[in-house]
Amino acid sequence: MFAEYGDAEVLRVAERAVPEPGPGQVRIAVRAAGVNPIDWKIRSGAMAAVMPVDLPAVPGVDVAGVVECVGPGVTDVAVGDDVFGKAVSGSYAELALANLDAIAAKPEAVSWEVAAALPVAATTAYHAFALLGLERGETIVIDGAAGGVGTVAVQVARHRGLTVIGTAGPRNHDYLRSLGAIPVAYGDGLVDRVRAVAAHGADAAVDAAGRGSLPALVELTGNPHRVISLADASAESLGARFVYGEPGDMRGILDEAAALVAAGTITVTIARTYPLAGAAAAHRDSQTGHVRGKLVLTPI
Repeated sequence: MFAEYGDAEVLRVAERAVPEPGPGQVRIAVRAAGVNPIDWKIRSGAMAAVMPVDLPAVPGVDVAGVVECVGPGVTDVAVGDDVFGKAVSGSYAELALANLDAIAAKPEAVSWEVAAALPVAATTAYHAFALLGLERGETIVIDGAAGGVGTVAVQVARHRGLTVIGTAGPRNHDYLRSLGAIPVAYGDGLVDRVRAVAAHGADAAVDAAGRGSLPALVELTGNPHRVISLADASAESLGARFVYGEPGDMRGILDEAAALVAAGTITVTIARTYPLAGAAAAHRDSQTGHVRGKLVLTPI
């Protein structure tokens, strides 16, 4: 939990009352919880104007675990079911609540860690692609393509028949090639590097890194409406869109993403796992911006 905004050291392991599920909710015994950049941005106070929280707060959205208790009106999920999705009470915990429409069944072939790494990455990527109106054969630039959201977005885009240009540091270029992307270095000169591999630039772009690439992405697409940032709230000042809301059919997205993982179509890389007491270390690692894949907490 954190009782005040601040650096990673404000995170403390603490006791709280067992959360009781309300109508349409379930309580999950957490087996794994994904760590996302939005978690430490909220903890730091950087998102307070857009996404304020009541303090003290438990971080975390991504969750995978076993249904321990169901609330009133829940009939299609039972105690003992293995599920994954998005928590509403903070997933960095032994027990967490989730709304029924924000969870799905975890396939047996998908590990707890991988299941916990999927929800934010998959729903964010699917939501962004739907807003962009992408069509098979188009070219998309994904900035920050080796990160937790980026790697899933690359693979979903390739599965949909898109050409993907992914930005990353040189050490991750072979990794991006293995996912089906054309790698280029991020940073100054991005426009020229992308045009060297795609003369027309790009039809759309997703900023998954929040490292100042938006002007270049707008130039490459020639249309700010076809640029979405998942990490930079200043996007709207350029005419682009900052996406942080939830897609409509969350359960359908989770089901599809899990099926693609179970079939081997999408690979989710787990960079590191940590015990619950290692949450501060996980946040510090995430804040470096150099993590390949996802970081995961294993409370139990």
